[in-house]
Amino acid sequence: MKVCEIFTSIQGESSYAGMPCTFIRMTGCNLRCAYCDTTYAYEEGTELSVEEVLGQAEKGGIPLIEITGGEPLLQGGVLDLIGRLLQKEFTVLIETNGSQNIGEIDPRVRIILDLKTPGSGMSERMDLSNLSRIRRNDEVKFVLTGRTDYEWSKEIIHSHQLRDRCHILLSPAYGILPPEKLAQWIIEDRLPVRLNLQLHKYIFGTERRGV
Repeated sequence: MKVCEIFTSIQGESSYAGMPCTFIRMTGCNLRCAYCDTTYAYEEGTELSVEEVLGQAEKGGIPLIEITGGEPLLQGGVLDLIGRLLQKEFTVLIETNGSQNIGEIDPRVRIILDLKTPGSGMSERMDLSNLSRIRRNDEVKFVLTGRTDYEWSKEIIHSHQLRDRCHILLSPAYGILPPEKLAQWIIEDRLPVRLNLQLHKYIFGTERRGV
């Protein structure tokens, strides 16, 4: 499998935000979101075996692992890697972009489904049937560029009854939508969602990799 980078940092997003985490970032993505902050993962990377990736993950010394990208489900061997990580008793998260079938992911893994909003330019590429596969411990994330994305996300949350079925994350696109504005909308509508900030960018800045 082609791996862009493996590093240990603070988890910046999800319900695990703030916790130490080792990240395995896979190479390649089938989408081109307008606000993408990991364009280097489109092509950069090194071919590694499952054993090599597992060895680097164990060296991190952290029980929490996130597999991300790019789009990790495009890489052959990812499901095998997940199985091996679970055998080693890691807590495993996988962030996937909403265009790939999540049905084969081990139910012990917490899926973070990054459902693309209209502002990303990729909302038409979403496989909305994934929302029927979401489990109670999984998370659906919406990255919002403005009010149109917010209203679109509310409709998806309502029409797919996500409030009772999973964790919901609303994220302001960094540098595009002010977090204060999104917080105000959530409060006004009394939405039972988590405001999801990219903590790593506030801690380490926006230019550094491997954080």
